[in-house]
Amino acid sequence: MEKSIIGRKETVRLPDWDIEKITAKVDTGAYNCTIHASAVKEIQKEGQNLLEFVLLAPADPAYTGKKIHASKYKVKKVKNSFGQMEKRYLVLTTLSLGVRTFSAAFTLSERSKMKHAVLLGRKILKGRYLVDVEKTFLAGEPIINGKLP
Repeated sequence: MEKSIIGRKETVRLPDWDIEKITAKVDTGAYNCTIHASAVKEIQKEGQNLLEFVLLAPADPAYTGKKIHASKYKVKKVKNSFGQMEKRYLVLTTLSLGVRTFSAAFTLSERSKMKHAVLLGRKILKGRYLVDVEKTFLAGEPIINGKLP
């Protein structure tokens, strides 16, 4: 598959989480993708261990306040932007970037003081994209059900 060129910021879609359009910062220094989450906790529901969380901050246009539940998750040790090790939950979801849709791993992090709630790490970029840091929004709008929004 030929690599597409993307900019330092792109519009993405996270359909499993009902996020149809959000701006993500491309971060080639980060390994995994990251998204702002709050109220993150492990719960038991009907005898099953689940991770419960709310995505984005209330001020974000894509915020729904909806509690999301993930049955498949891991706890990972990651180095934060200050170089300190911390534990973060890692969950899998579907990501749409331009015409491509694929599975992506996201760590849940407190990003309310950051400019971008979503970071795209190099793991999902590798083999798919080249980044032109001088440009933004090169991939175009994510495709929804085979159509542009």
